[in-house]
Amino acid sequence: MIVTGFTGGTLDRADALRHDAEGLAEAVRDPAARLLVLESFEPVVGEGGALAWAPLSAAPAEAELVLLGLDGGAPRFAAIVPGAGAPPPFRSPRLFGLLDQLRAGEAATFAAARSLLDWHARHRFCANCGSATGLFRAGWGRRCPSCSAEHFPRVDPVVIMLAEHDGRALVGRQPTWPAGRYSALAGFLEPGESIEEAVAREIAEESGVRVTEVRYVASQPWPFPSQLMIACVAQAADERITLDANELEDAMWVTRDEVRAALAGEGGRFVAPPPYAIAHTLLRAWAE
Repeated sequence: MIVTGFTGGTLDRADALRHDAEGLAEAVRDPAARLLVLESFEPVVGEGGALAWAPLSAAPAEAELVLLGLDGGAPRFAAIVPGAGAPPPFRSPRLFGLLDQLRAGEAATFAAARSLLDWHARHRFCANCGSATGLFRAGWGRRCPSCSAEHFPRVDPVVIMLAEHDGRALVGRQPTWPAGRYSALAGFLEPGESIEEAVAREIAEESGVRVTEVRYVASQPWPFPSQLMIACVAQAADERITLDANELEDAMWVTRDEVRAALAGEGGRFVAPPPYAIAHTLLRAWAE
């Protein structure tokens, strides 16, 4: 089994408790209940890569609580703070460092909390009638008091993939990335499209390379803001690259030895994605 970043969560998501108003009220009153500590939607990382937790009394009086789950039976919450806005669209250098420090299960808890809080910040009004909505299902949904429409946290599927040809893999870079970094190509699935079709279309659109024989490798939640990354490898018909400059700054074919060197931080033609990114996992799986 391939283990990817932001997976391996240890919290019991306690779905039954989301439907139990009385049980949820008891969970809030539980002396063992704890609140996830965040600073501008970024985690506070303690000793050994653990997340920081505080008593529920640390939440602002106007905050609404979202049940993240149970840890050994003890309730764990995150707070929606009115007026806090949504997380910034780009990850800060500080957050990059914090993600490298978090233990796997702790990173999974943070990913769920960040995605959920981001969704609430961006979906305060009903998409059907425009009225302000309110929490229900312990924060795992919003309901409109005007038209009774129910809204649930969304997950956007994204394919991320390597094209393979003659023992080499295709990698590309965007101009906003750190100097030298290359990664797998990626793009959102479109309506009416299978994973295999999305892989072939995205590779062709970004690099001009035509692929077949798409095979699934692994998946990963990606909480910026809320994607499911679906990693694949496909066979390329040839190595000719026709770059879409609107999508990529550059693309190139790399060997397994070059990928191994990049993953080990030994230099070479490119810098690998960080270990918590599924692109790193995909490159490692391909190189091995």
